Amino acid sequence: MKGTESCPLSEDIWLEAIRLQPGDTAKAVVAQGVRHISDSVKLWIAASQLETTTKCKRRVFRKALESIPNSVRLWKAAVELEESDDARIMLNRAVECCPQSVDLWLALSKLETYDNARKVLNRAREHVPTERMIWITAAKLEEAQGNVERVDKIIERAIASLIANVVEINREEWLTDAEDCDKAGGVRTCRSIVRHTISIDVEEQDREEQWLEDAESAASHNAIECSRSIYEHALSVFPGRETIWQAAARLESNHGTKESLEALLQRAVSHCPKAEELWLRGAKNKWLAGDVKGARSILALAFQANPNSERIWLAAVKLESENNEDERARRLLKKARDNAMTAKVMMKSVKLEWMLGNLREAIRLCNEGIGHYTDFSKLWMMKGQLHHQMGELEAAKKAYIDGTKKNPSSVPLWLLRTRIEECNLIKARAVLEKARLANPQAAELWLEASRVELRAGNKQIALNLLTRGLQECPKEFAGTLWAEAIFLEARPLRKAKSVDALKKCEHDPYVLLAVAKLFWSERKHTKCREWFQRAIKIDPDIGDIWAHWYAFETHFGTADQLKGVIDGCVKADPHHGELWCTVSKLLENWRTNAAQLLPMVALKLPKQIF
Repeated sequence: MKGTESCPLSEDIWLEAIRLQPGDTAKAVVAQGVRHISDSVKLWIAASQLETTTKCKRRVFRKALESIPNSVRLWKAAVELEESDDARIMLNRAVECCPQSVDLWLALSKLETYDNARKVLNRAREHVPTERMIWITAAKLEEAQGNVERVDKIIERAIASLIANVVEINREEWLTDAEDCDKAGGVRTCRSIVRHTISIDVEEQDREEQWLEDAESAASHNAIECSRSIYEHALSVFPGRETIWQAAARLESNHGTKESLEALLQRAVSHCPKAEELWLRGAKNKWLAGDVKGARSILALAFQANPNSERIWLAAVKLESENNEDERARRLLKKARDNAMTAKVMMKSVKLEWMLGNLREAIRLCNEGIGHYTDFSKLWMMKGQLHHQMGELEAAKKAYIDGTKKNPSSVPLWLLRTRIEECNLIKARAVLEKARLANPQAAELWLEASRVELRAGNKQIALNLLTRGLQECPKEFAGTLWAEAIFLEARPLRKAKSVDALKKCEHDPYVLLAVAKLFWSERKHTKCREWFQRAIKIDPDIGDIWAHWYAFETHFGTADQLKGVIDGCVKADPHHGELWCTVSKLLENWRTNAAQLLPMVALKLPKQIF
């Protein structure tokens, strides 16, 4: 206590002395302290903290406020201890003593009735004319009372008043306030703030880019109405910009209703009739809602605006095909070939006949398509597969040979040619050698070469080919090779190999999948699940990852975890993955959706993956 005697006006010494003393003694010390420094807010706060009952704490704060009536901190602490009615009385006194405290004014307005709250806020504006939150609170008050027509006037007056009082209008701060209003339910206030501040300090040539960025930022903060308002304003300025309509449609698709999305898309195509994506999204929205006739109507209007659009033709074909209207689909494809022939239209024509079992007609269409588009490798692949299915192996081989001559850079075509020759190992090796000469950095060819040797029982040659492939292929394309290499190692060496793989390809989904499988083999289920999640986050379009994860949760997960995987797969609707494509492209599965394919692919996984 010598310090307090030597320096009785030192606030820090008194606070330290209080901290070091036990309860009752500390009260005596703090009493001495406030006698010496009666205007010390910290000492009065310390005194209140030593009290154990609310009544005693109130008494301390009242004494403190007699000594320091202009302390906002003390008023706030005192008000927090009071009931609603007493708090209102105390706040009325507080704003008289601290008229520059915005927080006290706003707190008082919340406790008052509507009419009194308006008076409080008007008084607050008189005392603090430079504070925007007073105006925003006034707008929210009117909105809460249903006086929505006053909201715009208040925000407009707010901007004008603040500018008149030489206050800089910071658009970022105002947009943050708009987001807060949105989250608090003040939708009209949010919209008004956006309309009046979104253009401030934005160069004319930067408006579209900046507004899209603002809308995405608001959506990421879960301020959906704020994001929607920004898009609405942007579209009122740029009604013909397809990029803004698409961004707004994505927002409605993720956070709106089917009705709101439909209404937006109808407006979108009226302003951008040449925007194929918007027409297709509208048709899909109708189809998912079960309104096939509505989807047809939208596509019919889309045809009128885009008569030679490949995407719209194919969307119409898909709609009919998915609804088992095969004759309609066939007629549409015939019209498409006559009016807007493209390689994809020919490919879809072949696929439809193939799926319906008309193999000869499919081959005829293949030949017709190849005559027009010799450099479209998928037609050559389909021709070979059709002949193979019919048992015409020599014709299939010829199709693949001719196809690789016309399309030497098509890796899938080389793989098909290799597999049909694999019964003759020497010939398969020769085909793969030619393929690698044409595509030296194609990881799929090195992987296939390794697997051919592995299936032939030549494990060392397989390992050597993988090693060469890892040297030849850029690391961004070598993920599948590293994933294969991990499980070609002996079990004790796999972990070290996986570390090497992660160093080279830490963001490759196939490497992450391999690591997940490694943890699975070690029964580290939590880590396994984490690595599945990482792999999916990088590329949700790879069905093989979903299938492995599904198989894992089937054995070790809960019903909710398994359902989460199924729901995620349905939402992602994957179209890639070696095993996934193998199963999904089987004739019997051509109308199978992701939820049905998932267990089918999982059953095809090797029983001894590890």
